[in-house]
Amino acid sequence: MMMAEWLSSPKMWTDVFVTGAPLIEKVMRPVLVYGFLVVALRVFGKRELAQLNPFDLVVLLSLSNTVQNAIIGNDNSLTGGVVGALALLIANYVVVRFLFRHRRLDQLFEGKPTTLVDKGHLKKDALARELLTRSELLTVLHRQGFDSLEEVQQCVLEPGGTFYIQRKTPSGDEKAHAEVMRALGELRGQVDALVARGARRDDYN
Repeated sequence: MMMAEWLSSPKMWTDVFVTGAPLIEKVMRPVLVYGFLVVALRVFGKRELAQLNPFDLVVLLSLSNTVQNAIIGNDNSLTGGVVGALALLIANYVVVRFLFRHRRLDQLFEGKPTTLVDKGHLKKDALARELLTRSELLTVLHRQGFDSLEEVQQCVLEPGGTFYIQRKTPSGDEKAHAEVMRALGELRGQVDALVARGARRDDYN
């Protein structure tokens, strides 16, 4: 009975569908927060997007909670949430479509990739510029299956926070040496097998 009374209550429907703030405010709040976050993440570098350590993850998680009230204000209605979500989606669509048509502006806004490792050599100035430590970079390389910097031809931190890592290709001399060592290993195995076979024959005789 109480459920039926609650469903038939005008206040319930008012709380669900009637916004607690003007419509223009519901649109402006998420758009302004969206613009602030995009600029802030661009200014504070790529490492926040890369989430290289627990502190970066905490920052991103806290950001969503911090700006929540700034987006919704004092409105908890369903209509207000839908309007705010639509405003965010439309703002992102407009920005992405605009930058897609203006590639130079897109590159200027997003920034350029940063080369962190070149031909196995660490670029300390690039690491310092991106606020990355050697241990953090090695952790990224280990996750990708690299044991050391010497195995890396190039490591690039992309504007979106992803790492492009290229494995070093062995030179012609290194390939030839590896092939000779492989052949010697096979030959040694065959000689050991022949010696073992001869020893068994001597024992039998």
